[in-house]
Amino acid sequence: MKVKICGITDADTALAAVNYGADAIGFVFAESKRKVELEKAKEIIAKLPSEVLKVGVFVNETVEEIEKIANYTGLTHIQLHGDEAASISEKLTLPVIKAASIESNDTLEEIKNYPCEYLLLDGPKGKYRGGNGTAFNWKNINLDRLKEKKIILAGGLNPDNVEEAIQTIQPEMVDVSSGVETDGKKDLQKIKKFIEKAKGSLTRRISI
Repeated sequence: MKVKICGITDADTALAAVNYGADAIGFVFAESKRKVELEKAKEIIAKLPSEVLKVGVFVNETVEEIEKIANYTGLTHIQLHGDEAASISEKLTLPVIKAASIESNDTLEEIKNYPCEYLLLDGPKGKYRGGNGTAFNWKNINLDRLKEKKIILAGGLNPDNVEEAIQTIQPEMVDVSSGVETDGKKDLQKIKKFIEKAKGSLTRRISI
């Protein structure tokens, strides 16, 4: 099971997450309490191993600005977390992760044909487009509608529920931000526990 730790703003946390087994690190360039400055993102990305995905999170940004930021900082993937049309994704030169706030199966129908490498299924919208710590009902959606897509599961995940989430949805990757924070800051012990639970869940599911 792949794991993405999102909302990273400092190198020590990024490197610790990678050391614990994170496969992707997310950097928020949209309005958020976790927004990272371009210089800082570039500095962190330069220290990360080449095989780790470096994901930039954008909300309703222009293609030109996304490409500019991606090139400057060294991103490998673009996460579109707003109301971006399919044409935006098609114009980007890097692989795209399209996030969608899941309300019902109707949402799945709306996004199933979106051109992207991954579909990220997130919880309901809050103050910000992501990182609100709210899960959707995993058991009430029909993922057969997305069987041609690679799924990233996000929204309300934490070390205590990530195993159940993986067993229910069976995504390619899980994505966490607020669920590994304490008092609004990334908590290394929670990150470690989350990754351990996520990485171990598939083995346990197969052995049952």
